[in-house]
Amino acid sequence: MAAHATLPPEEADALRRTLPGLADDIVAAIAREVPDYARPMEGRFGETVRFGTQIALNRFVDILLGEAREAANARHTYQRLGAGEYRQGRSLDALLAAYRVGARLAWRRFVDVGTQSGFPADALYDLGEAMFAYIDEISAESAAGFAEAQSEAAGETQRRRRRLLRLLVQEPAADAEAVRTAVTAAGWALPRVLAAVVAAEADQPEGLAAAHGAEGPSEELLDGIAARLARRLGPGAVGAAVGGLAVVMMPDPDGPGRRKALEAALGGELAALGPAVTWPEAASSLRRAEAAFRLATQGHLDVQGSTSPSAQVRGRLIVADEHLPALLLAAAPGIAADLARSRLSPLDGLADGPRERLIVTLRAYLDRPGQVQAIAAALDVHPQTVRYRLKQLRELFGDRLEDPDARFELSLALRAAEGLRY
Repeated sequence: MAAHATLPPEEADALRRTLPGLADDIVAAIAREVPDYARPMEGRFGETVRFGTQIALNRFVDILLGEAREAANARHTYQRLGAGEYRQGRSLDALLAAYRVGARLAWRRFVDVGTQSGFPADALYDLGEAMFAYIDEISAESAAGFAEAQSEAAGETQRRRRRLLRLLVQEPAADAEAVRTAVTAAGWALPRVLAAVVAAEADQPEGLAAAHGAEGPSEELLDGIAARLARRLGPGAVGAAVGGLAVVMMPDPDGPGRRKALEAALGGELAALGPAVTWPEAASSLRRAEAAFRLATQGHLDVQGSTSPSAQVRGRLIVADEHLPALLLAAAPGIAADLARSRLSPLDGLADGPRERLIVTLRAYLDRPGQVQAIAAALDVHPQTVRYRLKQLRELFGDRLEDPDARFELSLALRAAEGLRY
Protein backbone atom coordinates (compact mmCIF):
# COMPACT_ATOMS: atom_id res chain seq x y z
CA MET A 1 0.00 0.00 0.00
CA ALA A 2 1.63 3.25 -1.13
CA ALA A 3 0.74 6.59 0.39
CA HIS A 4 -2.28 6.87 -1.93
CA ALA A 5 -3.49 3.25 -1.74
CA THR A 6 -6.93 2.42 -0.33
CA LEU A 7 -8.31 0.42 2.59
CA PRO A 8 -11.68 -1.27 2.77
CA PRO A 9 -14.18 1.02 4.51
CA GLU A 10 -14.53 -1.23 7.54
CA GLU A 11 -10.76 -1.24 8.16
CA ALA A 12 -10.55 2.52 7.69
CA ASP A 13 -13.46 2.99 10.11
CA ALA A 14 -11.55 1.00 12.72
CA LEU A 15 -8.62 3.36 12.35
CA ARG A 16 -10.78 6.47 12.36
CA ARG A 17 -12.33 5.55 15.72
CA THR A 18 -8.90 5.86 17.33
CA LEU A 19 -8.21 9.35 16.04
CA PRO A 20 -9.69 11.62 18.78
CA GLY A 21 -7.74 10.01 21.59
CA LEU A 22 -4.69 9.52 19.37
CA ALA A 23 -4.48 13.22 18.61
CA ASP A 24 -4.35 14.09 22.33
CA ASP A 25 -1.71 11.41 22.96
CA ILE A 26 0.44 12.69 20.12
CA VAL A 27 0.23 16.28 21.40
CA ALA A 28 1.30 15.12 24.86
CA ALA A 29 4.16 13.03 23.44
CA ILE A 30 5.41 16.00 21.39
CA ALA A 31 5.48 18.17 24.53
CA ARG A 32 7.50 15.48 26.33
CA GLU A 33 9.96 14.53 23.59
CA VAL A 34 10.62 17.67 21.53
CA PRO A 35 12.57 20.22 23.62
CA ASP A 36 11.35 23.27 21.67
CA TYR A 37 7.75 22.21 22.38
CA ALA A 38 8.35 21.25 26.02
CA ARG A 39 5.74 23.58 27.43
CA PRO A 40 2.04 23.43 28.28
CA MET A 41 -0.04 22.98 25.13
CA GLU A 42 -2.29 25.92 25.92
CA GLY A 43 -3.43 29.04 24.16
CA ARG A 44 -2.80 29.70 20.49
CA PHE A 45 0.32 27.51 20.38
CA GLY A 46 -1.46 24.47 21.81
CA GLU A 47 -4.46 25.00 19.53
CA THR A 48 -2.19 25.17 16.49
CA VAL A 49 -0.34 21.95 17.36
CA ARG A 50 -3.58 20.08 18.18
CA PHE A 51 -5.32 21.33 15.04
CA GLY A 52 -2.37 20.37 12.85
CA THR A 53 -2.29 16.89 14.40
CA GLN A 54 -6.03 16.33 13.85
CA ILE A 55 -5.83 17.52 10.26
CA ALA A 56 -2.87 15.22 9.58
CA LEU A 57 -4.55 12.13 11.02
CA ASN A 58 -7.89 12.65 9.27
CA ARG A 59 -6.24 13.47 5.97
CA PHE A 60 -4.14 10.29 6.21
CA VAL A 61 -7.20 8.07 6.71
CA ASP A 62 -8.99 9.85 3.85
CA ILE A 63 -6.02 9.02 1.63
CA LEU A 64 -6.17 5.37 2.68
CA LEU A 65 -9.85 5.30 1.79
CA GLY A 66 -9.14 6.86 -1.58
CA GLU A 67 -11.40 9.76 -0.63
CA ALA A 68 -8.78 12.49 -0.31
CA ARG A 69 -9.27 15.34 -2.75
CA GLU A 70 -6.76 18.03 -3.57
CA ALA A 71 -6.88 19.49 -0.09
CA ALA A 72 -5.41 22.96 -0.55
CA ASN A 73 -6.49 23.92 2.96
CA ALA A 74 -4.70 20.91 4.44
CA ARG A 75 -1.51 21.68 2.52
CA HIS A 76 -1.81 25.28 3.63
CA THR A 77 -1.97 24.12 7.25
CA TYR A 78 1.45 22.46 7.05
CA GLN A 79 2.90 25.34 5.09
CA ARG A 80 1.67 27.71 7.79
CA LEU A 81 3.21 25.50 10.46
CA GLY A 82 6.56 25.68 8.66
CA ALA A 83 6.25 29.44 8.21
CA GLY A 84 5.34 29.81 11.87
CA GLU A 85 8.54 28.04 12.91
CA TYR A 86 10.60 30.56 10.96
CA ARG A 87 8.70 33.53 12.40
CA GLN A 88 9.18 32.19 15.91
CA GLY A 89 12.92 32.11 15.33
CA ARG A 90 13.21 28.33 15.36
CA SER A 91 14.73 26.01 12.81
CA LEU A 92 12.58 23.42 11.06
CA ASP A 93 14.17 20.62 13.09
CA ALA A 94 11.68 20.82 15.97
CA LEU A 95 8.63 20.59 13.70
CA LEU A 96 10.04 17.66 11.73
CA ALA A 97 10.91 15.93 15.01
CA ALA A 98 7.30 16.45 16.12
CA TYR A 99 6.09 14.83 12.90
CA ARG A 100 8.32 11.83 13.55
CA VAL A 101 7.03 11.51 17.12
CA GLY A 102 3.46 11.61 15.82
CA ALA A 103 4.15 9.09 13.08
CA ARG A 104 5.76 6.64 15.49
CA LEU A 105 2.88 6.85 17.99
CA ALA A 106 0.23 6.65 15.26
CA TRP A 107 1.90 3.62 13.69
CA ARG A 108 1.95 1.78 17.01
CA ARG A 109 -1.72 2.61 17.67
CA PHE A 110 -2.75 1.57 14.16
CA VAL A 111 -0.90 -1.74 14.48
CA ASP A 112 -2.70 -2.43 17.76
CA VAL A 113 -6.07 -1.60 16.21
CA GLY A 114 -5.30 -3.52 13.03
CA THR A 115 -4.21 -6.61 14.94
CA GLN A 116 -7.36 -6.53 17.09
CA SER A 117 -9.51 -6.02 13.98
CA GLY A 118 -7.87 -8.87 12.07
CA PHE A 119 -6.08 -6.85 9.39
CA PRO A 120 -3.95 -9.07 7.12
CA ALA A 121 -0.22 -8.87 7.91
CA ASP A 122 0.51 -7.40 4.48
CA ALA A 123 -2.00 -4.63 5.14
CA LEU A 124 -0.20 -3.70 8.36
CA TYR A 125 3.16 -3.53 6.60
CA ASP A 126 1.69 -1.42 3.81
CA LEU A 127 0.02 0.78 6.40
CA GLY A 128 3.42 1.55 7.95
CA GLU A 129 4.91 2.32 4.56
CA ALA A 130 2.00 4.64 3.77
CA MET A 131 2.30 6.37 7.14
CA PHE A 132 5.96 7.30 6.73
CA ALA A 133 5.50 8.27 3.08
CA TYR A 134 2.75 10.60 4.26
CA ILE A 135 5.01 12.13 6.91
CA ASP A 136 7.55 12.81 4.16
CA GLU A 137 4.84 14.64 2.19
CA ILE A 138 3.73 16.92 5.02
CA SER A 139 7.36 17.50 6.02
CA ALA A 140 8.03 18.73 2.49
CA GLU A 141 4.98 21.02 2.67
CA SER A 142 6.20 22.51 5.95
CA ALA A 143 9.69 22.92 4.54
CA ALA A 144 8.21 24.84 1.62
CA GLY A 145 6.31 27.11 4.02
CA PHE A 146 9.47 27.68 6.07
CA ALA A 147 11.49 28.53 2.95
CA GLU A 148 8.81 30.89 1.66
CA ALA A 149 8.63 32.76 4.98
CA GLN A 150 12.42 32.94 5.07
CA SER A 151 12.51 34.30 1.53
CA GLU A 152 9.80 36.87 2.26
CA ALA A 153 11.63 38.04 5.38
CA ALA A 154 14.92 38.30 3.52
CA GLY A 155 13.21 40.21 0.71
CA GLU A 156 11.56 42.62 3.12
CA THR A 157 14.82 43.17 5.00
CA GLN A 158 16.60 43.87 1.72
CA ARG A 159 13.85 46.29 0.64
CA ARG A 160 14.16 48.16 3.93
CA ARG A 161 17.92 48.29 3.64
CA ARG A 162 17.67 49.59 0.09
CA ARG A 163 15.37 52.36 1.32
CA LEU A 164 17.77 53.11 4.16
CA LEU A 165 20.80 53.33 1.87
CA ARG A 166 19.01 55.63 -0.55
CA LEU A 167 17.96 57.80 2.38
CA LEU A 168 21.54 57.99 3.65
CA VAL A 169 22.93 59.25 0.34
CA GLN A 170 20.19 61.70 -0.57
CA GLU A 171 21.09 65.38 -0.91
CA PRO A 172 20.52 67.44 1.10
CA ALA A 173 21.02 65.03 3.99
CA ALA A 174 17.88 63.42 5.38
CA ASP A 175 16.41 64.41 8.72
CA ALA A 176 18.10 62.58 11.61
CA GLU A 177 14.81 61.23 12.92
CA ALA A 178 13.89 59.81 9.52
CA VAL A 179 17.27 58.08 9.34
CA ARG A 180 16.91 56.63 12.84
CA THR A 181 13.46 55.30 11.97
CA ALA A 182 14.75 53.69 8.76
CA VAL A 183 17.73 52.24 10.63
CA THR A 184 15.43 50.59 13.18
CA ALA A 185 13.12 49.23 10.47
CA ALA A 186 16.09 47.77 8.57
CA GLY A 187 17.55 46.14 11.67
CA TRP A 188 20.84 47.97 11.18
CA ALA A 189 23.21 49.60 13.64
CA LEU A 190 24.10 53.11 12.48
CA PRO A 191 27.93 53.20 12.59
CA ARG A 192 30.00 56.10 13.90
CA VAL A 193 31.72 56.39 10.50
CA LEU A 194 31.09 54.75 7.16
CA ALA A 195 32.29 54.86 3.57
CA ALA A 196 30.67 54.23 0.21
CA VAL A 197 31.90 51.46 -2.07
CA VAL A 198 30.93 51.55 -5.76
CA ALA A 199 31.18 48.11 -7.37
CA ALA A 200 29.39 48.54 -10.74
CA GLU A 201 27.50 51.08 -12.82
CA ALA A 202 24.64 50.80 -15.28
CA ASP A 203 26.65 51.72 -18.39
CA GLN A 204 29.48 49.30 -17.57
CA PRO A 205 29.05 45.92 -19.38
CA GLU A 206 29.28 43.24 -16.74
CA GLY A 207 27.94 39.79 -15.89
CA LEU A 208 24.58 38.77 -17.30
CA ALA A 209 24.06 42.11 -18.98
CA ALA A 210 27.19 41.72 -21.09
CA ALA A 211 26.31 38.11 -21.88
CA HIS A 212 22.96 39.24 -23.26
CA GLY A 213 24.39 42.12 -25.24
CA ALA A 214 22.90 44.80 -23.00
CA GLU A 215 24.68 48.07 -22.33
CA GLY A 216 25.17 47.29 -18.64
CA PRO A 217 23.62 45.79 -15.53
CA SER A 218 19.94 46.44 -14.90
CA GLU A 219 18.66 47.83 -11.61
CA GLU A 220 17.95 44.28 -10.46
CA LEU A 221 21.47 43.12 -11.33
CA LEU A 222 23.01 46.16 -9.64
CA ASP A 223 20.96 45.37 -6.54
CA GLY A 224 22.25 41.80 -6.66
CA ILE A 225 25.89 42.89 -7.05
CA ALA A 226 25.59 45.29 -4.12
CA ALA A 227 23.73 42.82 -1.90
CA ARG A 228 26.29 40.06 -2.53
CA LEU A 229 29.20 42.35 -1.69
CA ALA A 230 27.42 43.54 1.47
CA ARG A 231 26.87 39.92 2.57
CA ARG A 232 30.55 39.13 2.03
CA LEU A 233 31.52 42.13 4.16
CA GLY A 234 29.32 40.98 7.04
CA PRO A 235 26.09 42.10 8.73
CA GLY A 236 27.27 45.68 9.26
CA ALA A 237 27.29 46.48 5.52
CA VAL A 238 24.25 47.41 3.44
CA GLY A 239 24.06 47.37 -0.35
CA ALA A 240 21.64 48.47 -3.05
CA ALA A 241 21.35 49.99 -6.50
CA VAL A 242 21.46 53.79 -6.23
CA GLY A 243 21.27 56.07 -9.25
CA GLY A 244 22.59 53.46 -11.69
CA LEU A 245 25.36 52.29 -9.35
CA ALA A 246 25.88 49.20 -7.20
CA VAL A 247 26.61 50.83 -3.84
CA VAL A 248 27.61 49.39 -0.47
CA MET A 249 27.88 51.39 2.75
CA MET A 250 30.75 49.92 4.73
CA PRO A 251 31.02 50.70 8.45
CA ASP A 252 34.34 51.61 10.08
CA PRO A 253 36.30 51.40 6.78
CA ASP A 254 39.61 52.34 8.42
CA GLY A 255 39.31 49.80 11.24
CA PRO A 256 41.84 46.96 11.66
CA GLY A 257 41.61 44.50 8.81
CA ARG A 258 38.68 46.26 7.16
CA ARG A 259 40.53 47.18 3.96
CA LYS A 260 41.80 43.61 3.54
CA ALA A 261 38.30 42.28 4.19
CA LEU A 262 36.97 44.50 1.40
CA GLU A 263 39.67 43.40 -1.03
CA ALA A 264 38.94 39.75 -0.23
CA ALA A 265 35.19 40.29 -0.65
CA LEU A 266 35.75 41.83 -4.09
CA GLY A 267 37.48 38.67 -5.31
CA GLY A 268 39.49 40.57 -7.90
CA GLU A 269 36.55 42.65 -9.19
CA LEU A 270 37.00 46.40 -9.61
CA ALA A 271 35.50 48.72 -6.99
CA ALA A 272 36.14 52.19 -5.59
CA LEU A 273 36.15 53.17 -1.93
CA GLY A 274 35.10 56.67 -0.85
CA PRO A 275 36.39 58.48 2.24
CA ALA A 276 35.30 57.61 5.78
CA VAL A 277 32.61 60.08 6.93
CA THR A 278 29.80 60.41 9.43
CA TRP A 279 26.37 59.41 8.13
CA PRO A 280 25.18 62.96 7.29
CA GLU A 281 28.10 63.13 4.82
CA ALA A 282 27.43 59.74 3.23
CA ALA A 283 26.48 61.40 -0.08
CA SER A 284 29.91 63.03 -0.36
CA SER A 285 31.63 59.67 0.17
CA LEU A 286 29.47 58.18 -2.57
CA ARG A 287 30.22 61.05 -4.99
CA ARG A 288 33.95 60.58 -4.56
CA ALA A 289 33.79 56.79 -4.88
CA GLU A 290 31.64 57.18 -8.01
CA ALA A 291 34.11 59.63 -9.59
CA ALA A 292 37.06 57.34 -8.86
CA PHE A 293 35.22 54.30 -10.19
CA ARG A 294 34.36 56.04 -13.44
CA LEU A 295 37.94 57.24 -13.97
CA ALA A 296 39.21 53.72 -13.39
CA THR A 297 36.73 52.09 -15.77
CA GLN A 298 37.56 54.70 -18.41
CA GLY A 299 41.25 53.86 -18.12
CA HIS A 300 42.35 57.08 -16.41
CA LEU A 301 43.61 55.45 -13.21
CA ASP A 302 46.12 52.66 -12.88
CA VAL A 303 44.12 49.71 -11.50
CA GLN A 304 47.11 47.38 -11.58
CA GLY A 305 49.21 49.45 -9.22
CA SER A 306 51.36 52.54 -9.36
CA THR A 307 54.99 53.35 -8.69
CA SER A 308 53.84 56.47 -6.87
CA PRO A 309 53.34 55.74 -3.15
CA SER A 310 50.76 58.52 -2.89
CA ALA A 311 48.63 57.07 -5.68
CA GLN A 312 48.92 53.40 -5.01
CA VAL A 313 46.12 51.09 -6.16
CA ARG A 314 45.82 47.91 -4.14
CA GLY A 315 44.84 45.13 -6.50
CA ARG A 316 41.48 46.02 -8.01
CA LEU A 317 40.37 48.33 -5.21
CA ILE A 318 40.54 52.03 -6.03
CA VAL A 319 40.90 54.15 -2.90
CA ALA A 320 39.46 57.50 -3.97
CA ASP A 321 41.47 59.62 -1.54
CA GLU A 322 44.71 58.26 -3.00
CA HIS A 323 43.78 59.85 -6.37
CA LEU A 324 42.66 63.32 -5.30
CA PRO A 325 44.66 65.23 -7.96
CA ALA A 326 43.11 63.14 -10.74
CA LEU A 327 39.66 63.59 -9.21
CA LEU A 328 40.21 67.32 -8.91
CA LEU A 329 41.19 67.64 -12.57
CA ALA A 330 38.34 65.40 -13.66
CA ALA A 331 35.85 67.53 -11.71
CA ALA A 332 36.62 70.55 -13.93
CA PRO A 333 37.73 69.19 -17.31
CA GLY A 334 37.35 72.50 -19.10
CA ILE A 335 39.56 74.34 -16.62
CA ALA A 336 42.09 71.47 -16.70
CA ALA A 337 42.27 71.67 -20.49
CA ASP A 338 42.73 75.44 -20.41
CA LEU A 339 45.47 75.08 -17.80
CA ALA A 340 47.33 72.53 -19.91
CA ARG A 341 47.07 74.61 -23.09
CA SER A 342 48.12 77.91 -21.54
CA ARG A 343 50.97 76.72 -19.30
CA LEU A 344 52.47 74.29 -21.85
CA SER A 345 52.06 76.58 -24.86
CA PRO A 346 55.86 77.17 -25.18
CA LEU A 347 56.08 73.56 -26.42
CA ASP A 348 53.50 74.00 -29.18
CA GLY A 349 55.95 74.76 -31.97
CA LEU A 350 57.98 71.58 -31.52
CA ALA A 351 57.71 68.39 -33.53
CA ASP A 352 56.13 65.42 -31.75
CA GLY A 353 59.40 63.63 -30.93
CA PRO A 354 61.31 66.56 -29.39
CA ARG A 355 58.13 67.74 -27.66
CA GLU A 356 57.59 64.37 -25.98
CA ARG A 357 61.23 64.20 -24.83
CA LEU A 358 61.05 67.67 -23.31
CA ILE A 359 57.73 66.87 -21.59
CA VAL A 360 59.12 63.80 -19.82
CA THR A 361 62.24 65.75 -18.88
CA LEU A 362 60.16 68.67 -17.59
CA ARG A 363 58.11 66.36 -15.42
CA ALA A 364 61.20 64.65 -14.04
CA TYR A 365 62.75 68.06 -13.32
CA LEU A 366 59.62 69.31 -11.54
CA ASP A 367 59.67 66.19 -9.37
CA ARG A 368 63.41 66.62 -8.64
CA PRO A 369 64.36 70.29 -9.26
CA GLY A 370 68.09 70.78 -9.67
CA GLN A 371 68.98 67.08 -9.27
CA VAL A 372 70.58 66.31 -12.63
CA GLN A 373 71.93 62.89 -11.61
CA ALA A 374 68.58 61.79 -10.18
CA ILE A 375 66.75 63.01 -13.30
CA ALA A 376 69.18 61.14 -15.55
CA ALA A 377 68.66 57.93 -13.53
CA ALA A 378 64.87 58.31 -13.68
CA LEU A 379 64.94 58.84 -17.47
CA ASP A 380 67.73 56.31 -18.08
CA VAL A 381 69.79 58.87 -20.07
CA HIS A 382 73.22 60.45 -19.66
CA PRO A 383 73.43 63.47 -17.31
CA GLN A 384 74.80 65.54 -20.20
CA THR A 385 71.59 64.78 -22.12
CA VAL A 386 69.60 66.05 -19.15
CA ARG A 387 71.65 69.28 -19.05
CA TYR A 388 71.07 69.82 -22.77
CA ARG A 389 67.31 69.33 -22.43
CA LEU A 390 67.12 71.56 -19.35
CA LYS A 391 68.87 74.29 -21.35
CA GLN A 392 66.16 73.95 -24.00
CA LEU A 393 63.42 74.09 -21.36
CA ARG A 394 64.90 77.25 -19.81
CA GLU A 395 64.96 78.88 -23.22
CA LEU A 396 61.27 77.99 -23.67
CA PHE A 397 59.92 78.67 -20.15
CA GLY A 398 62.40 81.25 -18.85
CA ASP A 399 62.25 82.13 -15.17
CA ARG A 400 59.10 80.02 -14.61
CA LEU A 401 61.30 76.97 -13.95
CA GLU A 402 62.76 78.75 -10.90
CA ASP A 403 59.51 80.11 -9.48
CA PRO A 404 57.79 77.70 -7.00
CA ASP A 405 54.25 78.78 -7.93
CA ALA A 406 54.99 78.51 -11.64
CA ARG A 407 56.53 75.07 -11.13
CA PHE A 408 53.37 73.95 -9.31
CA GLU A 409 51.22 75.18 -12.20
CA LEU A 410 53.43 73.41 -14.73
CA SER A 411 53.24 70.17 -12.75
CA LEU A 412 49.45 70.43 -12.60
CA ALA A 413 49.30 71.29 -16.30
CA LEU A 414 51.34 68.20 -17.21
CA ARG A 415 48.93 65.98 -15.26
CA ALA A 416 45.99 67.71 -16.85
CA ALA A 417 47.49 67.15 -20.30
CA GLU A 418 47.89 63.43 -19.57
CA GLY A 419 44.24 63.21 -18.60
CA LEU A 420 42.58 65.51 -21.14
CA ARG A 421 40.18 62.68 -21.95
CA TYR A 422 38.59 63.38 -18.55
